[in-house]
Amino acid sequence: MNIVVDLSSISEFFNLPPETMLWRFMAYYGWIIIALMYLYFAKEMWLIKVQMGFLKKVKFMFLAIDIPRGNEQSPRAVENMLAYLAGAHSTLNWFEKYWEGKFQLSFSFEIVSIDGYTQFIIRTPVEFRYLVESAVYSQYPDTEISEIDDYTEGLPRKFPHEEYDVWGAEFIQVSNQMFPIKLYEEFEHKLGPDETYYKDPMASLMDLCSSLQKGEQLWYQILVIPTDFDWVKEADVEVEKIMGKKPTVSFFNGIIDFVVDVIGAISEAIYSIWGDVEVKEKEFTPLKMLELKPKQKKQVEALHEKTAKLGFLAKLRMVYIAKKEVFTPKKVANGFVGYIKQFAALDLNSFKPDMKYTATSTTYFNKISRLNQRKTNIVNNYINRDAGSGRIPGIYTIAELASIWHFPLEASTNAPLVQKAPMKKAKPPLSLPTEEDISVWRDTLEPIYSLDDKKPVNNIPVEDEANTPPSNLPLG
Repeated sequence: MNIVVDLSSISEFFNLPPETMLWRFMAYYGWIIIALMYLYFAKEMWLIKVQMGFLKKVKFMFLAIDIPRGNEQSPRAVENMLAYLAGAHSTLNWFEKYWEGKFQLSFSFEIVSIDGYTQFIIRTPVEFRYLVESAVYSQYPDTEISEIDDYTEGLPRKFPHEEYDVWGAEFIQVSNQMFPIKLYEEFEHKLGPDETYYKDPMASLMDLCSSLQKGEQLWYQILVIPTDFDWVKEADVEVEKIMGKKPTVSFFNGIIDFVVDVIGAISEAIYSIWGDVEVKEKEFTPLKMLELKPKQKKQVEALHEKTAKLGFLAKLRMVYIAKKEVFTPKKVANGFVGYIKQFAALDLNSFKPDMKYTATSTTYFNKISRLNQRKTNIVNNYINRDAGSGRIPGIYTIAELASIWHFPLEASTNAPLVQKAPMKKAKPPLSLPTEEDISVWRDTLEPIYSLDDKKPVNNIPVEDEANTPPSNLPLG
């Protein structure tokens, strides 16, 4: 018995003009593509719905961090703090993600200056409060931590506004997120007296914050999301590109390449619609480290150093909001951009304001309404600490985050209006009993100032009216 396979229909299909071939394919199989797209968007809409329900149940709190005067801790201490906070990462199963709506909660590391008074703040889910406090106390034992209200309350969330104006933007990485920025270690040198060995880049930001007048506020926010180690594979791909190796193909891309190769083989076997085409495969000749240019060698070493440290997903936002009579965006916005440009490594990575999507700047058509919409968006995204709005978060290691957010070294920073703990607390002898109600650990901490009536707390007198901080500044 002879089996005959009729391939005439396939031959006719591949013999059709390209536009007719595409039309017939969509007529016969287009519903599959539409169905898959529908299922994808339905899944995403369901995920948003259940995640919003989960988020409504999560409570957050704001912790004001007041380090003691005379701080001599380098940003390495903040790097260790962040490494400790990586313990908040959790792996979710299918039921938790798609039914309960759980997702990885974020921390927000913030610096706020209100009328020239500056405060360091960490916003955390309530369930991670003790994790944050332990991380801070382990590096700064004499720190005072106080729970405060959200300092953004009472300020406008929709623009234009009759009393306030705003400038803001998200700051994004210029190059591939796998390349690191300039780290704090690169601000160290061995010339001059000991106190000048480290030129703290935070000094310029503290000076800018202290220069604000009454009615001006500067908000600086870094949303930090614990993540897994999958990002290291992306860094390995970048190393392979620099070394001239054939890039590793992912499973999904491998399937697509296989399907394309099969279709191409069948089409050429049935009918040579492409003609005699000479196929040239790209040759990959791996380089050795000695053959790399200095820039390439530095990039490879920097990528390896970055993958050796813990990484987080993170997003940077800055908002300058002020009353219109004192609104000076040129001074504050340009000053903050100057601060963030200190971390530029032009052969690796750097920051820039996201002028394309989130910055309060527009060109061409319908400028006024689009500008006001951007102002409204950046303020609301900041207040909501929304990691999903705006640009996609990038990968930053604990060293990178510690470089751009750390407590200033007093030896290199002249910022008298930075809120600090009044003095270092002496440790009692081990045999000396202490009462729980006067412990300065965790929940019993009290603010230096009472936000309601500014009565003295902890026997610390309130200064005169001229030097009293503004009422909406969350002091620790």
